[in-house]
Amino acid sequence: MIYIGQYNTLEILRLTSVGLYLGDGEGFEVLLPNKYVPENYEIGDSIRIFLYKDGQDRPVATTLTPKITVNEFAYLRVNHINPYGAFLDWGLEKDLFVPYSEQVMRMETGRSYLVYMYLDKSSSRLVASTKWLKFLKKDPSGLTPGQKVQVLVAERAELGFNVIINGEYKGLIYANEIFQPVKIGDRLSAFIKTVREDQKVDVTLQAQGFPNQIESTTEVILQALEENNGFLPLTDNSSPEAISDLLRMSKKNFKKSIGVLYKLNKIILTPEGIQLSPGEKQE
Repeated sequence: MIYIGQYNTLEILRLTSVGLYLGDGEGFEVLLPNKYVPENYEIGDSIRIFLYKDGQDRPVATTLTPKITVNEFAYLRVNHINPYGAFLDWGLEKDLFVPYSEQVMRMETGRSYLVYMYLDKSSSRLVASTKWLKFLKKDPSGLTPGQKVQVLVAERAELGFNVIINGEYKGLIYANEIFQPVKIGDRLSAFIKTVREDQKVDVTLQAQGFPNQIESTTEVILQALEENNGFLPLTDNSSPEAISDLLRMSKKNFKKSIGVLYKLNKIILTPEGIQLSPGEKQE
């Protein structure tokens, strides 16, 4: 069985003047144009391709890697607009279509937007939508506090950034808990902080719980020390901004972590900053 908008592994059936014909063993055949034909192959080999439709609505195969596959979200740039909608750069020759009916606001050429790609049942064509919220699950009961997840930064919110969790749920990262550069379209590792009674989900970029969190931040500090000749100009009196700029963590976590490292004799505290203990310095 073949899947439009996804990767498929097909058999090489025959070579023609325009490219290779591939098949699924069940009667389906598709052309892999000459420009995508690999240098070395044999008839009967299997090949992994991405399948979509060309301008004449015919299935076509490619070995290019698209920026989005069906039923996924991505942050894509508008290449051009016509009377029917917008067309996005998704890494393939034929742009991805967003009809006006699937635009929250009229899209503009040159700007990038978060979209969801799906197979339109009425036309059997791949289309995208900026109305991404309607494609998310409403019940986040499958998430648990402390769970490690992958998030896609979707949009700015009043309190921080709205994110898409594991491609399925909406979540929020609070601005005052972000200690690294974050922008719309970023894909980040994160952790579930709270699943609230109103079914909203709070997300954090730091591991929760003292042991996990401190283990993570102490490693960051040790790595930063090693990368800066064993010394960092940070103390208990350093500003939160200075700590965040150097280490991408809160002052609270910094103080806890250097306390742990000091007790383990891994660092020396000086009036000017912290330095690696002699036994910890890398040769």
